[in-house]
Amino acid sequence: MQFDWRAISGPILTTATALTAFFVDRHVVAVPNPAPLFVCIVAFASSVSGIASGLVSAAIAVASSALFFLNHRALPGYDMSDMARMMMLAATAAGTAAITGLLRQKWIEAFAAEQAHHATSMRLAAALDEVDIGIVLLDSDTRAEFINRAFRDYFALSDAQADSKPPFIALMYHGRDTGAYELPEDELSAFIARRTEMMRSGDSTPININLADGQVLRFSCTALPDGGRMLSYTPVTDLVRHTDDPAQADYLRSLRRGSARSLARHLRAAE
Repeated sequence: MQFDWRAISGPILTTATALTAFFVDRHVVAVPNPAPLFVCIVAFASSVSGIASGLVSAAIAVASSALFFLNHRALPGYDMSDMARMMMLAATAAGTAAITGLLRQKWIEAFAAEQAHHATSMRLAAALDEVDIGIVLLDSDTRAEFINRAFRDYFALSDAQADSKPPFIALMYHGRDTGAYELPEDELSAFIARRTEMMRSGDSTPININLADGQVLRFSCTALPDGGRMLSYTPVTDLVRHTDDPAQADYLRSLRRGSARSLARHLRAAE
C-alpha cells in the first residue's frame, strides 16, 4: 500500500514546530507564542491534503499552545486571558482548516471538470477531422477557433495558417490568392464581400461554391449563442453535377463559369 506523506506532512510539521519552540524557549532564549505560525501550518496542511489533515494539525497546535502557556506562568494553571487566547486559536485554526480544505476541494473539482471538458473537446475535434464536411468555428470577433482537416484540404490551408486563428476575411482572401474559387478574378471581390456580409449577419441561406478543381461545396452559416459562427462546407459535387456528360466537359465548364459570373453580378446588385 502506498504511503501518503501529504496526509501526515501537516501534523508532523506542526509537532516539529512546537518541539522546536519549546526547546528554544527553555534552553536558548524566550520566544513569543507560536500560534500565528501554527495557523499558517494548518492552512498548508489543508491545502496539501484536505480538511482532515488540517484539523489534526489544528488539534496539535491547540494542545502545544496550551503547554506553551503553562510553561510561561510562575504557578501552574491558566488564567482567563490564557483560556481566551486558546479558544481564539482553536476557532481560528479549525476555521482555517475548514475554509482552506473546502477551497482545495472546489479547486480539485474545477480542475477535474476542466480536464474532462478538454478531453471532450479533443475527442470532438478528432471526430470532426474524420468527416468530409469542412467545419470552421468562429468566435465573436470572427476569428477561427477551430478549422477541421476537410476545410484545410479543400482550400489548401496549411496547419500553421489554420492554427494561427486567422479571421474569416483572411480565409476568404487565402482562397482567392490560391485560386480555389471557380470565378473570374474581377468578380472575386464582390463574392468575398457578399460572403462576409452573410457571415456577419448570421444568414443561414445555403449557397453552392464552385471550386477550381471541379468540386462543389454547399456553404451554410449558423449563428451561435455566444456570438460566434459555425461555417460548414458540405461536398455536393455528385448531387449538382451528376448529369454532366464527360464528352461535353469543356462546354459544361464554360456554362458553369457563365453561371458563376451571373451569380456574382446578382450578388453585387443585391448589395
